[in-house]
Amino acid sequence: MSASVSPPVPQPDYGRLDRVLRRSGEPDRVPFYEIFSNIEASVLKAIGDPALPGTRSILWPQSGVDLDLLTHVRHQYWLGYDYVSIRESMTGFVFPLAQRPHASTAEGERSYMTQSQSTISGRGDFERYPWPRVDSLDFSPFEKVVRILPQGMGVIGDSPGVFENVMWLLGYEGMAYMLADDEPLFREVVDTVGGRVAQYFDTMASFDCVRALRYGDDLGFKTQLLVPPDVFRRIVLPWHLRIVAMAHRRDKPIILHSCGNLSAVRQDIVATGWDARHSFEDVIEPVWEAKKRDGHRISHLGGFDMVKLSLMGEAEIRAHVRLLVERCAPGGGWALGSGNSIPEYVPVGNLLAMLDEGRRCGSYS
Repeated sequence: MSASVSPPVPQPDYGRLDRVLRRSGEPDRVPFYEIFSNIEASVLKAIGDPALPGTRSILWPQSGVDLDLLTHVRHQYWLGYDYVSIRESMTGFVFPLAQRPHASTAEGERSYMTQSQSTISGRGDFERYPWPRVDSLDFSPFEKVVRILPQGMGVIGDSPGVFENVMWLLGYEGMAYMLADDEPLFREVVDTVGGRVAQYFDTMASFDCVRALRYGDDLGFKTQLLVPPDVFRRIVLPWHLRIVAMAHRRDKPIILHSCGNLSAVRQDIVATGWDARHSFEDVIEPVWEAKKRDGHRISHLGGFDMVKLSLMGEAEIRAHVRLLVERCAPGGGWALGSGNSIPEYVPVGNLLAMLDEGRRCGSYS
């Protein structure tokens, strides 16, 4: 699909994704799913920069967050997604970090993290740290989005999880040293972060517009976990169990996004009760193999490998979508999307071709 060709007028229906998350059968077509895209403005420009239907956006934008939210809603609607996401950056739910180094890239100025950088390296840092207060955050994006949300679409509340925030605060090297030298302090950091993350997810789940939650906790890399499996089970897993149970008490499905090779704790993750799992890399395990093994217990989202999505030509993109649909769609419990996300280096035309082919071949009728 050429980047200059507009997609068809959408017919959003959040029920499609809801059926996938709840594993309640096959929807009318395979829904689309991404955790985020860094090329939303470029995609909208490529398809003609269309406005939302009606005149509900005439009062916008009023701030940078409003502009980001409006751009996101327009992108999700016109590309055929059945939901929008309210991310933690829109509410200000962040754990402040020490200043990070910056570098100029082809996509502009970017900050990055090094494995040796830490914000908390000992008890003194822990006690002086300005821990965020969930009750002082600005949750107005959850109220504003209702004013412009096209009919049929739902909202997913989204935030990084406990382990991910802890690793950013301690740094990877610092986390390893703290685990070896002062595990009680490591537990205190995990529990202090965990209490706030749990409160934040419970608050998001309290909004009627929120239909599901997405919890981001990158636990591994290509060959293994970032911490020993027993550390995950003893210290991190209890927070996963608590947050999943909280979501289910409010009847909100919850999605685990986690990069890396999770084979050492795969059974623990499935048994935790996550409704869906996201982030797949073919070199670790193709999504169709994971779904074949565990699809009766957990839904699987995305899985179009990032290397392929970035480098394939249009004909190859379309052929790979057909392969994914053939292998993953039967029985439901799967949504089409990338193996991770849509960063700046994914060509606009490749994303549009993936979604267009998904519309063409993803019908269950």
